[in-house]
Amino acid sequence: MQKRKEMTVNKTKIARLILGDQLNSNHTWFETVQENVTYIMMEVRTETDYAIHHIQKVVGFFAAMRFFAETLRINNHNVIYLELNHKDNKQSFGANLEVLLSNGNFTHFEYQQPDEYRLDKILETFATQITIPTKVYDTEHFFTTRNELGTFFEGKKMYLMESFYRAMRKKHDILMDGTNPTTGQWNYDADNRKKLPKDHKPTAPMVFNNDVSDIVEMIFKTDCKTIGTIEAKQFLWPINREQTLELLDFFVTECLPLFGTYQDAMTPNEWSLYHSRLSFSMNIKMISPSEVVHRAIKEWEKHPETIEYNQLEGFVRQIIGWREYMRGIYWLKMPEYNSLNYFNHQEKLPDWFWTGNTKMNCLKDSIKQSLHYAYAHHIQRLMITGSFALLAGTHPDEVDAWYLGIYIDALDWVEITNTRGMSQFADGGIVGTKPYVSSASYIDKMSNYCGSCYYNKAKKVGDKACPFNSLYWNFYDKHEDKLAKNPRIGMMYKVWQRMKPEDKEALLQQADYYLKNINNL
Repeated sequence: MQKRKEMTVNKTKIARLILGDQLNSNHTWFETVQENVTYIMMEVRTETDYAIHHIQKVVGFFAAMRFFAETLRINNHNVIYLELNHKDNKQSFGANLEVLLSNGNFTHFEYQQPDEYRLDKILETFATQITIPTKVYDTEHFFTTRNELGTFFEGKKMYLMESFYRAMRKKHDILMDGTNPTTGQWNYDADNRKKLPKDHKPTAPMVFNNDVSDIVEMIFKTDCKTIGTIEAKQFLWPINREQTLELLDFFVTECLPLFGTYQDAMTPNEWSLYHSRLSFSMNIKMISPSEVVHRAIKEWEKHPETIEYNQLEGFVRQIIGWREYMRGIYWLKMPEYNSLNYFNHQEKLPDWFWTGNTKMNCLKDSIKQSLHYAYAHHIQRLMITGSFALLAGTHPDEVDAWYLGIYIDALDWVEITNTRGMSQFADGGIVGTKPYVSSASYIDKMSNYCGSCYYNKAKKVGDKACPFNSLYWNFYDKHEDKLAKNPRIGMMYKVWQRMKPEDKEALLQQADYYLKNINNL
């Protein structure tokens, strides 16, 4: 007699955590629907409250997360989603997971590698405290692994981004002709530093009209502290993959032809210029850097007569060079990087960093734009707000908190290396080869701010002298012991040393006056 086969039941029950910056619909997790897998997403106060965030940042994350969760449900995946005001929300990952794993009788817990050191440690610790097996997956997003940069520079004293960028081009065969760059030249940065002509009108930016009033109302009702403004019924940022792809198409067709040329330009009342504004979507993984890069290359290949190569190369370098490089530095140097303060700066940010109410036109425009749009491009961040904070001797913790909070695309892994490293030189030169500070001359060269400013760009001392001028020389004088031997700025010290003693004294006195009255500038 034939033996009857026993029916077996799979009792494995898997809980998979998805963080708010892991909205990658192309991840292998989602290739098949598995009845025994449940995806867990949550809005928690530990994430809204660890910094004072721009309201558009909090709303952008929650709106994108909710859309992603609903898409998973539509595709028949099991989803548990805790909104911020849910009665059972214990407001932290660990506390919520403990209850959900227990109540759901889950036998396995899985999550993707967090991009933030803080969250990485939280989930590592949580995994050691539960009794069920844990498995960690790659996010399948970046061109590099966490440790790839560290391995690449092993034994080297300097971490040159250009070297890393070229290696990434070779490894991933991007803009390459065999082992050589497509055009014979690696970097076109020198062609990408033009000021926007006064009569030039940039393309109007693509924005969206997402109604997020329910999320805004919830944030106000839960007393979640935020900064900035928002149009609740016309939220302008993409909140799903479809909108992100629309924005990418708009960028490559309408903006890429002039992106490189004017990528460093600044002008009042033009907040977007020719920038892609895809960083928020990329950083929460609604789109991959590979997709963005190859879409831009495809457009250039189709229209080489309208998209000059320097426009494309500058954009590609930002993504496969700078973005991957900053992430690599982050994982190589954390957690020590979080406390570096090379100049021992101790001051607080001026009060007007939170309002934009300053008479300095460049700072007023950059800050008010940031409060209104949760966005400013890289030169506004580096050479306006960042440069001033450095000249003012601001503690890097203060600067980090401001940048992390005010920008919709600011996540710790990319913010801290750009701010504490590139902008504030608090790492002593790990990221940047020199401090990025300037007098009014650079700001005037790259922007249209100075012409209508209360302060006089040409004056170094006296009534209405531009504060950047005296603060610039004060900075170099104060830190001569640490900077004089830097080959990239040695020329500035020669200029300083050639000045008459009375002129130097006047500059230092002017700077001292401005620093003592910084909240009134």
